[in-house]
Amino acid sequence: MEVRVIDNDVEKALKILKNKLSKSGLFKDLKIRRAYEKPSVKKKRKAIEARRRYTKVRRRRSV
Repeated sequence: MEVRVIDNDVEKALKILKNKLSKSGLFKDLKIRRAYEKPSVKKKRKAIEARRRYTKVRRRRSV
């Protein structure tokens, strides 16, 4: 991932970088991996995420 600093505006470049990282899901992944997750909890979380993705796709197709 690359962010260019234009006119020495580091603040704006940092903001863009954070936005790109959050959209890629890196922060979410780091938060999940920060602590141990029991296999049962992991399975439940993955099922919920899959259900969210499925409903999102269904909503897009119905429109």
